[in-house]
Amino acid sequence: MPNYTPKELADHLKDGLLSFPVTAFTADHAFDEETYRAHVNWQARQGVAGLFAAGGTGEGFSLSQEENARVVRAAVEESGTGVPVLGSAGGPTFQAVANAKAAEAAGAEGILLLPPYLTECDQQGLEAHVSAVCEATSVGVIAYNRANAVYSADTVARLADKHENFIGFKDGTGDIESVTRVVATAGDRLFYLGGLPTAETFALPMLQLGMSTYSSAMYNFVPEFALEFYADVRRQDRAAVTEKLNRFVLPYLEIRDRVKGYGVSIVKGGLKAVGRDAGPVRPPLQDLTEKDLQDLSDLIDAAGIRPVSESPALTTV
Repeated sequence: MPNYTPKELADHLKDGLLSFPVTAFTADHAFDEETYRAHVNWQARQGVAGLFAAGGTGEGFSLSQEENARVVRAAVEESGTGVPVLGSAGGPTFQAVANAKAAEAAGAEGILLLPPYLTECDQQGLEAHVSAVCEATSVGVIAYNRANAVYSADTVARLADKHENFIGFKDGTGDIESVTRVVATAGDRLFYLGGLPTAETFALPMLQLGMSTYSSAMYNFVPEFALEFYADVRRQDRAAVTEKLNRFVLPYLEIRDRVKGYGVSIVKGGLKAVGRDAGPVRPPLQDLTEKDLQDLSDLIDAAGIRPVSESPALTTV
C-alpha cells in the first residue's frame, strides 16, 4: 500500500531535490544488487526528497523487464518510508505498462514515464500511451518530455483532466515557449521538474518557468554540494549559483562533453573517484578513460566538494 496518494506525492516532490541513483553492475555487467542497495541506502540518508530507480542515470534503457523490477524493489526496500522511490516505465506501451505494474507491486510510490523507444508518434498516440500507463496503476505518473515524446500543452491538459494520478511533467527539451504553454495551460494541477542534462546548469532559469525542482545526477557522488546548489536556486541566490557553476559544474560539463554518452558514465566515474565504485556502465555506453577519471577526481578536490559526511543535516529552502 503506497504511503502517499498521487496528490500527496506531487506536493512532497515539488519542494525538494530529486535524483536518479545509478544501477550498480559487476565487472561482467550483471546487476550488482548488494552494491546497489548500499548506494541507495546512502543516497536516501543525505536529504533528497525522492529517488527515481532504473531511470536514465540508472541505465534503465539497458535493463530487462525483470531487472527493472528487481532494481525498483531493492531501492524501495533500502530507502525506507521517508524517501519515496519512483520506478521507471519505458519502451513501447505494453512494456511501459508492465514496468509500471511491476514497480507498483514492488512498492514504488510513483512512475516516471520515459519516451517510447525508436519510433515516431504524434499527439494522439502519445496521449494513448500515457493513458494506458495511468490506467494500469494507481500510483502517481510523471511524463518525461523529451526525444520522441514531446507533449503539446493541449495533450498535457487533457491527460490531467482524464487521470487523477497524472501528477507531473518533467522537461528534457529546454524549449522555453513550449514549456511555458504547458505550465500556463495546466497550472497548479501538475508539478513541474527540470530534466535537462546536467540539470544544475538550467536550474535557475527554469525555476522562473515554474519548475520548482529538478533531478540531479551529481547528487549520486557529491550529495552535499548538490543539496547546497538546490538551496541556492530556491533562494534565487544568483551569485551563489554562479560561483558553484564556475567552481564545479561548468568544468564538469567540459569532461562530460568529451565523449557521447558520458552523461551517465561520468556519474559512475564520480562515484569511483570518491571511493564508492558502482562498477562499469553497460554497452553501448563506455566508461571514462583513465585520464578523464583523473581529471574528474582532481576537479572534485579542487572544488572542495568531496563527500565528508555520511548523513549531513538536511538542507532547507
